Amino acid sequence: MTSTQDRTEPTAPAADAPAPEWAQERVARIRRRLERLIGIAATEGNALTALRNGDEIFPAMLEAIRSAGHTVDMMTFVYWRGDIAREFARALADRAEAGVRVRLLLDGFGSRLIEKELLEEMERAGVQVAWFRRPLTLSPFKQNHRCHRKVLVVDERTAFTGGVGIAEEWCGDARNEREWRDTHVEVRGPAVDGIAAAFAQNWAECHDELFDDSDRFVPHHPQGDAVVQVVRGSASFGWQDMQTLIRVMLESAEERFRLATAYFSPDVFFIELLCATARRGVEVEILLPGPYTDKRVCQLAGQHHYEALTACGVKIYHYQPTMMHAKVITVDGVAALVGSTNFNRRSLDHDEEIMLAVLDQEFTATLDEHFDDDLKAATLIREGRWKRRSVLQRAREAAVLPVRRFL
Repeated sequence: MTSTQDRTEPTAPAADAPAPEWAQERVARIRRRLERLIGIAATEGNALTALRNGDEIFPAMLEAIRSAGHTVDMMTFVYWRGDIAREFARALADRAEAGVRVRLLLDGFGSRLIEKELLEEMERAGVQVAWFRRPLTLSPFKQNHRCHRKVLVVDERTAFTGGVGIAEEWCGDARNEREWRDTHVEVRGPAVDGIAAAFAQNWAECHDELFDDSDRFVPHHPQGDAVVQVVRGSASFGWQDMQTLIRVMLESAEERFRLATAYFSPDVFFIELLCATARRGVEVEILLPGPYTDKRVCQLAGQHHYEALTACGVKIYHYQPTMMHAKVITVDGVAALVGSTNFNRRSLDHDEEIMLAVLDQEFTATLDEHFDDDLKAATLIREGRWKRRSVLQRAREAAVLPVRRFL
C-alpha cells in the first residue's frame, strides 16, 4: 500500500463562504481559456451531485426515471445482462406505458449483449429503441467509431452522465472484483441542455424524428453555484475538442493534476505533456486499474510509457480491489472534468464522448476526497522497480504497440 500523507492540498471553503481570491482568479482564467479555445460557453447556476459506484448511482437514476412525467431520453454504450439491466428495462417500460415519451439509444457494438427479452418488453410498452451504428449495417470505416456517451435526461430538468454502463459489473460499492469502481454525476440547471444536446446529436443519426410535442423546451432557473461547460467529442479525423479540453487542464495546472481513468494509452504528445507538467513543479498523479482490468491489451499499451512518466516525476498508482472505471480529472482543487472520456486514443480520436468541465471548489473537493480514498487501496509504481521489469513484460508491451491507436 502507498501512503498519502505529507500532501499539500488546496482546501475547499465552507459552503456559505466566498472562494478565496486565488481560487477565483484560477477559475476565471481556466473558464476563459476553455470558452475561447473550445468555443462553448460555460453555464452558471448548476447543482451537481457526485455519485460513487452502483449503490449510489443506480438508485438515483432509477428514481429519476420513475418520477418522469413527460420525457425520458437515455443512451449508453454498455447495456448487458443481470438484475440491474432488467430493473432499468422495467422502469423505462413502466413510464412508456404511463404515457411518458421514452427514447433509448444503444450503441450497436457495446450493447450487443442485451437480452432480446428486454428489448421486446420495452418496445411492446412503447419505448422508442434506436441503435447507433450496428456493425453489420456499416462500412468498415464507421464500425471503428462508436457512441461511448452515457446520458440520461428526465423531463428536460435533470440529467446524469459519467462512466457507468447498465450491467451487473457496476452494481455494489467496489468491495470486490465483481463490483467495479465508477463515478457518475447528477446535474440540475442550465448545463442539462448541453447533456441533452449530446443525446440529440446521436439520436438524429439514428432516427427520423428529432423532437416531438412531448419536448417542452423548458427554461432553466439557477439550481446551485457550479459553473459547467459541457464538451462533446465526436468521431472524426483531426484534433478534437476532448484533446483541447485535457490539454487546457494540463497546461493550466499550477499545483496538482489528478487523473483517474479506466483505459490509459495516450499518444506521445500527451505523454510529453504530462511530463512537462510534472517538470514545472505540478504534482501529477494518475490512478489506473491494477490486477483487475477488462482490457489487458490497453493496459499494456499504457505501461509502455511508465518508465518515461515516472522518470519525469509523474506518480502512477494501480487500484487494487476491482476494475477502476471512473473518468475523472481534478486541477488545483478548483476545476474538474468528469464524464465518459478515457485517457486513450479511442476516446480522444475515435468515439463519441461527453465531458463536464466543472469550475466549483466544493464539487472538486468531493472528487478529490474520492481520489484520496482510492489511493488508500492502490499501490504506487516505483521508478526503479519498474525499470527492472521482466523481459517478458517488455515484450508484451512492445507487442501491442502496432494497434495502440485503436485502444
